[in-house]
Amino acid sequence: MNASPQVSTILLRAPELCVVIPCFNERENVALMVERLDAALAGLSWEAIFVDDDSPDGTAALVREIGRRDPRIRCLRRIGRKGLASAVIEGALATEAPYVAVIDADHQHDESKLPEMLAILQAGLADVVVGSRHVTGGDAGGLEGPWRKGLSALGIRLARFVLPVPLQDPMSGFFMIRQPLFERLAPRLTGSGFKILVDLLLSAPEPLRVKEIPYEFRNR
Repeated sequence: MNASPQVSTILLRAPELCVVIPCFNERENVALMVERLDAALAGLSWEAIFVDDDSPDGTAALVREIGRRDPRIRCLRRIGRKGLASAVIEGALATEAPYVAVIDADHQHDESKLPEMLAILQAGLADVVVGSRHVTGGDAGGLEGPWRKGLSALGIRLARFVLPVPLQDPMSGFFMIRQPLFERLAPRLTGSGFKILVDLLLSAPEPLRVKEIPYEFRNR
């Protein structure tokens, strides 16, 4: 059976953007994430790599099921390895796309900002584009509970103190970077913890150009 024109076009075009999605027990969010990315990135050549830390809820199986119908969707299932930072590293190194975005699987990040982030990088205006809750127009309303809000505020203060570049939302897990730059920095990364953006900025031998764009942090 011949592939449909849409799938054939997808297969013939190398992805311009790879969206890396670290996940653990996110089965219920996978289909909606694919749907939202499809809408947000209409007209662009992209792929999504779900990096799954061997979720017992069948996240990897569902990603593969969707990927059999849509070759833009890929699954990287990890056994015996866990952690958001290392998941991002493995996902970002597994693509041929020249640009890599990182987004959470729980829909708190605004995928509709991805084309704007990509356009900034393509124009050469920054090395890293960060989705920020703490610049004008941003909103951190999705942070739930005083403990989580307090922990985030403390982390931001500490990160600002050590980072070589000014950044309003250094704890953001929503950002985009040129893949070759990520590849060069990868050997310097610790791969531990869950704030990969701070790790990237600290690992660069010279300060990176960072641009923040506002987004509304959604509820889980």
